[in-house]
Amino acid sequence: MTAYAAASGAAALGDALAVPAVVCLWTAVLLRSRSALRVREQRGLWLAVATAAAAMTLNLPDVVAYAMRNPGHGHTVALVRNLTGVLSAGAVLYFVAATTRGRRLQHAAWALTAVLLTTLVALDLAAAAHGTHTMPPHGRPVPSLAYWLVLISAHLTANTACVFVCLRYGNRTESPGLAAGLRLFGAGTALAGLFWFAYLLKGLFGTVWPMPYLPLLMNLHGLLRAAAILVPTLVVLRRTAADATTAWRLWPLWRDLVQAVPHVALTKPRSGRLAEVLWPSVPHGLLAYRKVIETRDAILILNDHVAPGVPERARGHVAAAGVPAPRQDAAALACVLKEARRAKLAGLPQQRGEERPVYPAAATAVPEGSDLDAEKRFLVSVARAYASPATHTFTAAAPPAPGK
Repeated sequence: MTAYAAASGAAALGDALAVPAVVCLWTAVLLRSRSALRVREQRGLWLAVATAAAAMTLNLPDVVAYAMRNPGHGHTVALVRNLTGVLSAGAVLYFVAATTRGRRLQHAAWALTAVLLTTLVALDLAAAAHGTHTMPPHGRPVPSLAYWLVLISAHLTANTACVFVCLRYGNRTESPGLAAGLRLFGAGTALAGLFWFAYLLKGLFGTVWPMPYLPLLMNLHGLLRAAAILVPTLVVLRRTAADATTAWRLWPLWRDLVQAVPHVALTKPRSGRLAEVLWPSVPHGLLAYRKVIETRDAILILNDHVAPGVPERARGHVAAAGVPAPRQDAAALACVLKEARRAKLAGLPQQRGEERPVYPAAATAVPEGSDLDAEKRFLVSVARAYASPATHTFTAAAPPAPGK
């Protein structure tokens, strides 16, 4: 592939990504607006993305084409776009200052932003009459080289500091979500830095070969920044989906156990499995937690209704049924629970005193200080085994004695 073909392909791809990048940025801004306005530490990052989205919106080909129909409109759109870009750079500096916990740095970031905005407006007013702001392939920059150097310096300063902070803290944090967000934001900011560095080369040395690649750099930067601030939302969605999956899988076992010991349930069960998962009686964030806790409590209560010898016969039954060894504890517990539930619903007396059987499967299910995720996995295995043919064919009746 020739250099010309590569440049043409990059330019075409960059133009094709213009609208998707802006749409993704605004979507991310809207989705994160509530938490960003509520949590002070997120405001700088959110504002940086919001102002970048505004600047990129004003740089869309259709917007530029419309503005170019009237020289006055073209000038206004270009000036507002550049001022919004500097405001975005200032928000990035504020994010850097907030991340390093420097109160004075935060004030300095906004003071520097105000100085840069004022300087750009002054340089624009001081220049000769002009239309849209541009750095053409040939000829002098419009409105002036000084204007462009101030604009470029603002972006390069903010982007360099941001990339450094994102790399530093992204490698230090123990939170995978935070690390991913910082690395994505740092990568997007690095692409924006390359964009403005190319403009610096053009302004100082007349270098034009990087220019076809600039739309691609800017729009990839937008996509990465949008992804960066959406990481917390994606983490919440992933956790919600995982909790809903856990609740869905536990539901048949949980429903049967709650029927036997209804007082363990915090709220009255819904009429069906789908309704229980989609419209739970507790907040979605507590759905899986409540199902695990209530299932565990029911298991412990039903332990009083396990007849002597049932756990041993259950283990022998699942072994004879060919259940793989890693799943035998869960399968044996499922068999025991089936019989304990039947005994409880039949009103049979509890097994108490010295004759109360040891229930090792229950101890396996709910070890002291157990990890909640490990407990979820075990109880999901019990629920799966509870619906299996091996559990359905289990009976607590003792086998006949040999020779009878």
